[in-house]
Amino acid sequence: MEDPSLQIHFKGHKDSITCVDFNPNGKQLASCSMDACLMIWNVKPQTRAYKFTGHKDAIFCVRFSPTGELIVTASRDKTVKLWVPSIKGESLTFRAHTAAVRWLDVSVDNLKMCTASADKSVKIWNLHRQKFLFSLNQHVNWVRCCRFSPDSHLIISSSDDKTIKLWDTETQSCVHTFHETNGFASHLDFHPSGNCFASGSTNCSVKLWDLRMNRLLQHYDAHSGPVHKVACHPNGHVLLSASEDSTLKIFDLLEGRPLYTLQGHQGPITAAAFSTNGDHFASGGNDEQVFLWRTNFVKCTNEIAAKNSDRSPHRIHTTSNPDGSVSRTKSIQINSRLLYPHSGCQVPSNEADVKEDKSSFTHEIHNGDAQNPTTSVMCHFPLTVHSYCGVTPPSTLPLISNVNSLQANSKTTSDLDSERQNVPPLLSTTLEHIVSQLDILTQTVSLLEQRLTFLENKSKNDI
Repeated sequence: MEDPSLQIHFKGHKDSITCVDFNPNGKQLASCSMDACLMIWNVKPQTRAYKFTGHKDAIFCVRFSPTGELIVTASRDKTVKLWVPSIKGESLTFRAHTAAVRWLDVSVDNLKMCTASADKSVKIWNLHRQKFLFSLNQHVNWVRCCRFSPDSHLIISSSDDKTIKLWDTETQSCVHTFHETNGFASHLDFHPSGNCFASGSTNCSVKLWDLRMNRLLQHYDAHSGPVHKVACHPNGHVLLSASEDSTLKIFDLLEGRPLYTLQGHQGPITAAAFSTNGDHFASGGNDEQVFLWRTNFVKCTNEIAAKNSDRSPHRIHTTSNPDGSVSRTKSIQINSRLLYPHSGCQVPSNEADVKEDKSSFTHEIHNGDAQNPTTSVMCHFPLTVHSYCGVTPPSTLPLISNVNSLQANSKTTSDLDSERQNVPPLLSTTLEHIVSQLDILTQTVSLLEQRLTFLENKSKNDI
């Protein structure tokens, strides 16, 4: 398995990043910040970026429409803005709530928008007419997040009242309430299947919830600080989380274990998202920087998933050590050279460098008028990757490439082989047998869930 790698480093905001989102075409990345600015970064090709100003206070959320023709932002100034992602910076503003708008989402059919607010409500809108449709009002505290299901028939919302509510958009009613015992879910994301969703909580946990059985499916205590963002990979096999502890973590949902810990941001990481095709993901933090990462490991997870095509995310609980690290970890240090370490902006003169790490020029736009461009440098940044080696068959463990270019703070492969030889044969055989039995049990549970789903669908048809 090839490790994820940092590809581009964007700098242009003047305060903490709050949200990032990819254009469905994969050519643009949007970011918003506490500085009340929206930035549009052109990834393919790496050309001029644009800064949009118009909100009067911090922007908490930015979302591309499914067609990529519009960008929607939610702000603490109680408004929602619709933007056209072009140099003109045209926007339409409407007052959405009586308090800060904390989050928003656009339905896959591109017809509706939902907004979550500190006024304790979730509101549903006709996106193109900017027309209010209805409100969902059962939360008793700030609503932090709201998301549409992949089929747009359901909405999930999380609140400071320690609940996550599941809503039916047709009946406009709450069909189920999930309860958090400690802390509250600060962010949510639907699994691509629509059968479950992920949550990141202030109690440092990452959870996967089953909508068919209305229960907790997976629970990870891998972070040592509150989790600000979670994002499901488009293939449904991998989950990304961003935390106050300055780390990004990547989880394998099929195996039920952490895969990687990524470090590079200086301070809390407050934004994370996958691209539509899953080849890249982006992160942003309190350090005012946006990182674009290449996923790399997706091909391997797809191959593993193909071998286990009858398996879905199964129930599991993963507990971390008191310091937040998961036991039996292998730490790998990657020291990428800082290409432009000086405070001033330097444009690389070497043509090869330009292709990989060329500077981006930022147009600052106020109410549609382009100002004099300022310069922002994109560069590699030192980061740390932790590859987790859980109790799994050796064939499923991550493979580390380019070992000679890495500074590893862990034991070499030969050291691990010698340790394996010191393990008593009886213990080794017993462990292999346990792993085999657990795998069989997992497959059995998966088959039972599929059978239950079939019976539920059949009973609905009979009714």
